[in-house]
Amino acid sequence: MGVLRFDKDMSAAVAPSRMFKAFILDSHNLFPKLFPQAFKSVVYEQGDGEAGSVKIMYFAEGNKHTYAKQRIDVLDKERFYCKYTVFEEDNMLDILESIVYEIKFEASGDGGSNCKTATEFHIKGDGESKLEEELKGSVELGTALFKAVEAHLLANPDLYA
Repeated sequence: MGVLRFDKDMSAAVAPSRMFKAFILDSHNLFPKLFPQAFKSVVYEQGDGEAGSVKIMYFAEGNKHTYAKQRIDVLDKERFYCKYTVFEEDNMLDILESIVYEIKFEASGDGGSNCKTATEFHIKGDGESKLEEELKGSVELGTALFKAVEAHLLANPDLYA
């Protein structure tokens, strides 16, 4: 089993507390509203959003995947940090053992925030060669979600304040 790791930094014109609340704490409500073409629904199978909780993301019709299960491993609301693991996803089970995400929002000097992300793809056997398309799609979706949440918060300055 191998591990591919990708780090990405993004900036937003929104305070880290608001980005964290929207992007992490309320993603189960917000993602299907902002991206109905990608998400049908997101529900908690176990827990209520704290560490140890498991949620299922149901993807909209026409997507490559129909669902993904993720477990919240660490949730630090004071430091705006979250680590979670996607441990089950249809159409990827033969290639990946899991995907581990770490997301941290920090204040930038201009009242906005910087978001540091790390993504680790834990690969089964020799599945690395099959991952290129999936990696590209995963990075593109994450970036699009980030920008959509930022735009939504800028348009609605009282949300998550």
